[in-house]
Amino acid sequence: MKTLDDLDVAGKKVLLRSDLNVPLDGDRITDDGRIRASVPTINALLDKGARVIVAAHLGRPKGEPEAKYSLAPVAKRLGELLDASVTFASDTVGESAQAAVAAMPERSVVLLENVRFNAGETAKDDAARGAFADQLAALADVFVSDGFGAVHRKHASVYDIATRLPAGAGLLIQAEVTVLKKLTDDVARPYAVVLGGSKVSDKLAVIANLLEKADSILVGGGMLFTFLKAQGFEVGKSLLEEDQLDTVKGYLRRAAERGVEFVLPIDIVAATEFSASADHEVVSASAIPADRLGLDIGPESGKLFANKLSTAKTIFWNGPMGVFEMEPYAGGTRAVAQGLIDSDAFTVVGGGDSAAAVRQLGFDEASFGHISTGGGASLEYLEGKTLPGLAVLEEGN
Repeated sequence: MKTLDDLDVAGKKVLLRSDLNVPLDGDRITDDGRIRASVPTINALLDKGARVIVAAHLGRPKGEPEAKYSLAPVAKRLGELLDASVTFASDTVGESAQAAVAAMPERSVVLLENVRFNAGETAKDDAARGAFADQLAALADVFVSDGFGAVHRKHASVYDIATRLPAGAGLLIQAEVTVLKKLTDDVARPYAVVLGGSKVSDKLAVIANLLEKADSILVGGGMLFTFLKAQGFEVGKSLLEEDQLDTVKGYLRRAAERGVEFVLPIDIVAATEFSASADHEVVSASAIPADRLGLDIGPESGKLFANKLSTAKTIFWNGPMGVFEMEPYAGGTRAVAQGLIDSDAFTVVGGGDSAAAVRQLGFDEASFGHISTGGGASLEYLEGKTLPGLAVLEEGN
């Protein structure tokens, strides 16, 4: 895979695919982690004498402009983080983009509007994607891929563009791939995996794959209730995927056969409704009241998980333990984050929600081995899948 060091970018216009898919509350960015993660590659390109044209997506618009998915707030924040002028183009490949690119002075950046405002970006049809990639390629001389959170997508600005321009990987993608190899190819053991988030179905393939690699799997978040139900316990009004019960039972059997330890919570914070102000209490994981729903793992479970993590040499964490955005249900996620910090392991925080939780709960990001910007991409890599955005770079151009 070619990298920045392999590309001649001095005096050239470089189209940089970044991951700027940040959460917004109106025009306010609530977590700028992905923007900050894009800065080192942009600065490296500027220092090499390139003019940088940034392409990115935000949200899931349906191939046409939607004001709530505009990258305008991101352009403002990017300008605050960079020691360079940032011009925002109000379209992706139209008159605004072309004019902005044509007028670029030295050491400058243009951020194009959301690439998903163009239907060609995500088209299943190769020709439609290719046509949009041709328009993007016409803006630049070189392509650098650095949006790790999108490399599992065969999209025009991720895959097709790399077949049209000299292409290489940015610093973020290089770092992500290096870390993921430590989780797959040369793992320091014991290897513990912490999985949370709402649904088992989102992580079926990665659980199946990790059963072949991990020494222990700790389960929290909304997905834990399907595991509890599979063991015959009452889960009340908690999130439950009935159609996954047989699959989960199979995982538990497979883990027992392979000697992989599945660690489930022993207590739960159960509330009368999904609300920070709802009446809530700590109950046994084996006796959740029928009229309550679990919204976090309990304090004893937090201690249990931290204890299990204390002996690990490698830890991968994907998904919060509860509804951390509400303080009454943030304790489990806080305990797991602290458990990672207190361990002597190489620690990886994977997934947007987990990364957001780390920042929202006030932890120092430098306390973790690596905080990934790409939840879906990381999981698919760990599943053993081929990621189109990486494969095309490995093929070379």
